[in-house]
Amino acid sequence: MRKIIPKHKQNKKDKIKQFGVATALVFVMIISVLGYSFSFSRQTEQSPDKRIIYNGFEFVKENGLWMADIKGLQFSFRYNPKQTKDLENIDFIIKDINDYYNQPLYIYSENTEAETEIYRNLDQVVLRRQYACLEEKCIENFPNFPIKTCEDNFIIIEKSEDAGIKQNQSCIFIQGKQEDLTKLTDRFLFEILGVQ
Repeated sequence: MRKIIPKHKQNKKDKIKQFGVATALVFVMIISVLGYSFSFSRQTEQSPDKRIIYNGFEFVKENGLWMADIKGLQFSFRYNPKQTKDLENIDFIIKDINDYYNQPLYIYSENTEAETEIYRNLDQVVLRRQYACLEEKCIENFPNFPIKTCEDNFIIIEKSEDAGIKQNQSCIFIQGKQEDLTKLTDRFLFEILGVQ
């Protein structure tokens, strides 16, 4: 036969059980969060191919892009600076990111992927961007493009057998083989951001 327990004693026992279960759940949640954070930090430390430090800038690979916080803004690149440092024929670029702040940017590109690198990184800085032709160079193929000169912030991305990055006044010429144009574009971005 079961012993009869007064209601106030039964309520007290129930509260003690509930407190014990709640405490155990909180403990399990804390341990889970700590375990996850330790495994994430270990994973980052053990994956040097997903995280690099270059000239004091940290680059972390996420979703196929190298992400970096530079000058308070988030930038993303297809290549990291170590992958672009050995590119040759890079003129001394005297422009930096400040030359693009709140200024219109004109672009002519023969490579969509390289053009995307420019947009993804400079759209957060420039006033607006617009396709354009350098003087009369492309107006036959693109009659609706405005004609600009090297007095404007102008980036020209062109296919060429001679790879390199050159500056003429405010024009930047990124030239190379089709498969190298994105890497050259990232190198240009690293130059104006002060990474390389």
